[in-house]
Amino acid sequence: MAHHLLMEVYGRCDFAERKNLNGHEWKDMQTDNRKSYDRLSRNIALTVITVSIAPLILVGGLIFDQFRSIYRAKVYAHLAEVVDKHKHNVNTFLSEKLSEVQYLNKAFTYEQLTESDFLEQTLKGMQQQYGRIFVDLGVIDKRGRQVAYAGPFDLLGADYSMADWYLNSRDKVTGISDVFMGLRQSPHFIIAINKDEQGRKWTLRATIDFLAFSNLVENIRIGETGYAYILNKNGVFQTKPPVTRNKDLVLTPFETIQNSSSAEGVTIQLSDGSDGEIYITVSSHIKNGDWKLVYQQNSSDAFSAMIRSESFTLVIFLLGGLGIVGMALILSRKLVTRFKVIDQENEMMNRQMVETGKLASIGELAAGIAHEINNPVAIMIEEAGWVNDLMEDEGREMSCYQEITRALEQVRTQGGRCKDITHKLLSFARQTDSRVAEVSLPALIEEVVEISMQQAKYAQVVLSLDMDRNMPLVRGSVSELQQVFLNLINNAIQAMETKGGKLTITCRAEDGQAYVSVADTGPGIPAANLSRIFDPFFTTKPVGKGSGLGLSICFGLIHQMDGEIEVESGVGQGAKFIIRLPFPPTGNDQELEKGD
Repeated sequence: MAHHLLMEVYGRCDFAERKNLNGHEWKDMQTDNRKSYDRLSRNIALTVITVSIAPLILVGGLIFDQFRSIYRAKVYAHLAEVVDKHKHNVNTFLSEKLSEVQYLNKAFTYEQLTESDFLEQTLKGMQQQYGRIFVDLGVIDKRGRQVAYAGPFDLLGADYSMADWYLNSRDKVTGISDVFMGLRQSPHFIIAINKDEQGRKWTLRATIDFLAFSNLVENIRIGETGYAYILNKNGVFQTKPPVTRNKDLVLTPFETIQNSSSAEGVTIQLSDGSDGEIYITVSSHIKNGDWKLVYQQNSSDAFSAMIRSESFTLVIFLLGGLGIVGMALILSRKLVTRFKVIDQENEMMNRQMVETGKLASIGELAAGIAHEINNPVAIMIEEAGWVNDLMEDEGREMSCYQEITRALEQVRTQGGRCKDITHKLLSFARQTDSRVAEVSLPALIEEVVEISMQQAKYAQVVLSLDMDRNMPLVRGSVSELQQVFLNLINNAIQAMETKGGKLTITCRAEDGQAYVSVADTGPGIPAANLSRIFDPFFTTKPVGKGSGLGLSICFGLIHQMDGEIEVESGVGQGAKFIIRLPFPPTGNDQELEKGD
């Protein structure tokens, strides 16, 4: 898609160059180009967003689902384990108390237990040993009347013949009643041991402290809404009823969780509450199935850590998604902007190629003109010499002899200068000699300066030369070196042509190399352009006034000679181009190289 749109843009730009468009057509074409770039930017952004976010959503969703499943299973297993552990605690508590009462029934006779003092001492001993879990003790005859009692209440002679706990336990060896109010009007339950001794049937009963028993269950507290309680077969609370925000809460089970934990006989159900919330109910039978231990908790409370993690993860995903979208938009805009710049550079390059062709044509024309001028200048010099010879032979008696002789000498001198200039121009334009030779840089630079002298005078540029004429020769192409220095000098003069300035050219030997610097006092080069100053076709001049190839050619020619060229500049600080060229090896160096 991007390639298609770019080809479309290139085609339109090329079409615009091949046709003469009026203002409205050009404006329409520019609008279409902008739309093409905008469409390209959108397509790139959508592609990046889709490719980046789609895997993120798929992987994130998979991890999210796996995390939720694992966490739910972990919570269910934990709750099942808690309920199973407390189930064993409650069964153990009841079994221990039953065993302790059975011990009394086996260890003592009916006569001993029916003595008030003995029964009182026995109760105190049990309370000292086991705590005040045992509230009282009593002996009941076969008619259901309590014939002996030890405890805080006045229950001696109480008739239990019609009490539910008595009726339910009289046909069993042992029995544990449900929690009930009874004659004392406080919740309690009774452990009864029946015994038939020498034809006499009697029952030993013990009352268990309700608070001690209830605390076993009430201690199961998880989260803010988790609580536990015990129900009998009829659904009556055997511990304190839970205090909930909604006292009329009704639960309707809708799903039973298949428990995979090690806790056997534990049932986990999800229920819809009448308050609109979902509740987790974990239950298990205790006391041989007569009671049920139930744990209940709001699911949002049970999974609060998971919900927080999910919320935090969702926020991270959203921020990551927004980051991807933002980066996709930024990168697409930067990329399309770069495409625009490339298009503009290509368009400018095409124009500069045309300008370069024009410059090449102008160079050939200059070479032809220099050649044509060279012939009449040579004739002028010869004729001036011939006239001077005539004046020597026959014109000495003329009163204006000296003036004519001076004028002829000036003609010869200036003609020779014109011939020298045209010869140099012809050599430079045609690059007639690219052979490597030993060159004196100071002399070569002075020749190039003579060519640019008139241009510097018009631009009000003062030339300053600092030449070390005793420095060693360098090896290089005369025409290529001329081209490098002429380009640098002309660029410096053009940079100062609006306000004038000073051009300083230094040439000396430094650190075993030839050092040449061309420094001007012009406006300088911005830091942003320094890194691109030697790039082909890069120019800050208006179209038609520069091809952007001069410094690039200089860079290539200097590096072909194993030299270096660099620039130092800043806005308002002028520009300084530095060239370093190696000296050819001496005889000793050559012998060392051969020895190596």
